[in-house]
Amino acid sequence: MEVRTRFAPSPTGYLHVGGARTALYSWLYARHNNGKFVLRIEDTDRERSTQPAIDAILEGMQWTGLSWDEGPFYQTKRFDRYNALIDEMLADGRAYKCYCTKERLEGLREEQMKNGEKPRYDGHCCEDHSEHSPDEPYCVRFKNPTSGKVKFHDLIRGDIEFDNSELDDLVIRRTDGTPTYNFCVVVDDWDMKITHVVRGEDHINNTPRQINIYKALGAPVPEFAHVSMILGDDGTKLSKRHGAVSVMQYRDDGYMPEALLNYLVRLGWGHGDQELFTVPEMIELFNLEDVSKSASAFSTDKLKWVNEHYIRTLPEERVAEELKWQMDNLKLDYVNGPKLVDIVKIFKERCKTLKEMAEQSVYLYNEYDAYEPNAEKKWFKENSIEALEKVKDKVLKVENWVAADIHKTIEDTVNEMQVGFGKVGMPVRVAITGCGQSPDMGILMEVLGKDKCVARLDRTISYLKEKFAK
Repeated sequence: MEVRTRFAPSPTGYLHVGGARTALYSWLYARHNNGKFVLRIEDTDRERSTQPAIDAILEGMQWTGLSWDEGPFYQTKRFDRYNALIDEMLADGRAYKCYCTKERLEGLREEQMKNGEKPRYDGHCCEDHSEHSPDEPYCVRFKNPTSGKVKFHDLIRGDIEFDNSELDDLVIRRTDGTPTYNFCVVVDDWDMKITHVVRGEDHINNTPRQINIYKALGAPVPEFAHVSMILGDDGTKLSKRHGAVSVMQYRDDGYMPEALLNYLVRLGWGHGDQELFTVPEMIELFNLEDVSKSASAFSTDKLKWVNEHYIRTLPEERVAEELKWQMDNLKLDYVNGPKLVDIVKIFKERCKTLKEMAEQSVYLYNEYDAYEPNAEKKWFKENSIEALEKVKDKVLKVENWVAADIHKTIEDTVNEMQVGFGKVGMPVRVAITGCGQSPDMGILMEVLGKDKCVARLDRTISYLKEKFAK
């Protein structure tokens, strides 16, 4: 049997971390078993489903590398298929028309709750339609079994069972003629030959209802795996302050997709004490039976630690690919400036995110507007003029513009002036970068280029002469 899994988000919002983890687990299970991964967009909620949300989901899947083998399929394009099956079920009694008004249903619910009963439809329209005219609005309900139990083995949670007496007759087609989520899901899984359904634990209560529909249709029942929820690190429901944001926000904030996937896979699954996994390792080792039943806590600090690891250890060319978005966002001309691979080499040991890396490299592409006040106050003294002039004169004579030779100009100036290295090196750093902290000056100046370095030294010398002449 070919393993076939699916990810089936509702496009009522962005792809968040909980959905991304579910997609990852489903994708990994398919890849581990040499199966197929299907993407389905469950857009039956026409009022809340939007094209921007669909685009955000697809973008999130593509950015994380969770490629699908089939799809995306859209439920709104399959209404004819759903309705044909519903008509068959109406004809042979597996479903029935319900004429109950909204007022009657609300009254029934209030009465049941008042009596301490579980709110559920009472089957009022199941047998008798004599009081209704043919043109009266109606929905269609699935005739659920009234006795027995629904049992299934959850690959994460073990055996689960429900009494059919606790399940009411689901609406499978609304009065406006549109089929509903629980019915569409079953038909889709049947038609798409889905063998394993991986989804959030909030769907557990839907499962027995859907199993009864599978059986009523004569469709094979897939295996289920319900993943626990993700909590904030304080134990409360994940919210924006914890990190429950769009997956693409993590791109915007400077995370590598490899880091996000590594972090998400560990939110509920593990292999011994191993923390860091390449994608091939995840595929090789992942199994649904090893996923925890317990909720997991999201930690932005831990995610940053993982991201820092990937920035430092992935091939610099790969990190540079992701850095492009940050540079574009800052409108930095990296085509005519330093190569992005060089930026990664220079800053990868200093930055936890690509956003930091891009922001810290701005002065390599754009002229800075002013010196950092604290750096200027600390390192620009009157004798800095002499130091900068001597360095500039030596820089002009450097023929092989490489870090080692550039370093030598600063060291020679220090020896010539018989001062501490900081009296020369730090004014040069502020002159070249505009700030008091930066990576190695020789490497920076090599990447920046000789002409720009000389121009910045010149500009700073003129600035200091004017400043101390006052």
